[in-house]
Amino acid sequence: MSIKVVAPLSVNDHSRDIAGLKYVYPVISRRAGGVSIGINLNPNNACNWRCVYCQVPDLQRGPAPETDLPLLEEELGIMLQQIVHGSFMATSVPEQARRINDIAFSGNGEPTTSAQFLQAIEIVAAARQRYQLDLKTVLISNGSQLDKDYVQEGLRRMASMRGEVWFKLDRAPCDGFEFVNQIALKRSQVARRLALAAQACPTWIQTCMFATDGALPSEAEIDAYTAFLAEQLAQGVKLEGVLLYGLARPSLQSEAPRLSAAPEAWMAALKTKLEGLGLVVKLSV
Repeated sequence: MSIKVVAPLSVNDHSRDIAGLKYVYPVISRRAGGVSIGINLNPNNACNWRCVYCQVPDLQRGPAPETDLPLLEEELGIMLQQIVHGSFMATSVPEQARRINDIAFSGNGEPTTSAQFLQAIEIVAAARQRYQLDLKTVLISNGSQLDKDYVQEGLRRMASMRGEVWFKLDRAPCDGFEFVNQIALKRSQVARRLALAAQACPTWIQTCMFATDGALPSEAEIDAYTAFLAEQLAQGVKLEGVLLYGLARPSLQSEAPRLSAAPEAWMAALKTKLEGLGLVVKLSV
């Protein structure tokens, strides 16, 4: 088995099959600032949410399928071999991004819907040790499964691997249907799962802001969002900070024509407001 990436990677292309593999793919992450090795446990393009800004083609509702764990292990080994000991960095990565930042569970759906999530983490742990890599291990998650025992165990294992949870919170949960994520959420449920995540593993809030039909989130929406974060901090939930970002690539969902990027000045003002809560904020626009 070999990888086929020949053209330089770009922040504008996060294709999951860019290397010709089923589960493993390399990207340049604008938030990570280097090469992120992605693990896609949802090759069926299925997710239990349907965020309107999602860039997954042919997205469908559902959980991750059964993972071929030996194949995942083989693919991760091949990718790391090419990056660590091969010519991958020189031939496929722009010079300024030639560093490995992390191994990230992301992909085409919610990774924690995989019943083999914990086993997949152990595969990453073994690969990090084999290649003597002191890399972050990141879970990019909508948080919906983070109160399940096997996910909690996985987060605790991640914490020993320089782990981070990037917990999606695009708007304040308000006990009802959420347009942005196309899902019904309960405020208490989100708060409980966020607290559990932060107890098990260092946790960042991950927030996407944009305009809909030309209108930015209202002042009331922003106040509700910041108030929710302030409430969690007041209750002792330890947050590493906020990963605040806008639209970098076009949505592939039906709402795409309605969405547009928020102005940089607006995003910068929101960053300042969040910093006023005492949070570290990393802004990508």
